[in-house]
Amino acid sequence: MQQLLLATRNPHKVDEIKALLKGLPLEVLSLHDLPDAPPPVKEDKGTLAGNALQKAAAAAAVAGKEMIIMADDSGLEVEALGGQPGVYAARFAGPGADDAANNRLLLEKLRGVPPERRGATFRCAIALLFPDGDTFLIEESCRGRIAESPRGSAGFGYDPIFIYEPAGLTFAEMGEEAKNRVSHRGKALHRARRLLERRLEQQP
Repeated sequence: MQQLLLATRNPHKVDEIKALLKGLPLEVLSLHDLPDAPPPVKEDKGTLAGNALQKAAAAAAVAGKEMIIMADDSGLEVEALGGQPGVYAARFAGPGADDAANNRLLLEKLRGVPPERRGATFRCAIALLFPDGDTFLIEESCRGRIAESPRGSAGFGYDPIFIYEPAGLTFAEMGEEAKNRVSHRGKALHRARRLLERRLEQQP
């Protein structure tokens, strides 16, 4: 079976991607499955696309030659903060900060900001590297608004404070299936899935 290596150690992200790729003839692995996996990549490219491509290249350097590599980077742009935290979303509260710390800092910075000025956009870039050298980049986004306090217990990252307005719920309140239909990463992964399906069909 064709192996797909996810260039991440984030167990929540691995579970989310596996759910969206379910049914494809792929053995999905992560960096935790590689004994000689590279250390975490310094995400210093300044763009989500640059970081995703950098992570994919680092994983490809130690992966099996026949593996497909998938890497992604996501960011959250808050209008009232001039687009922050952007590409620094995962480390907004500092190196090693957890999701709760990042959420607390963001809510502190937005204290007193009215709902109409709490608009935000989640963005995702996915890089796919195939054994023949072909490289694809997929980018998607999702508009929403930052809540005044965390809501819901599902999801990860900024999901408890990101309101998807057509549903009136945070991503953490929507549940995985509903969220994956509309989220930035969900939309990007649906496109990645279609690409993988086409490539797998072409294999002898």
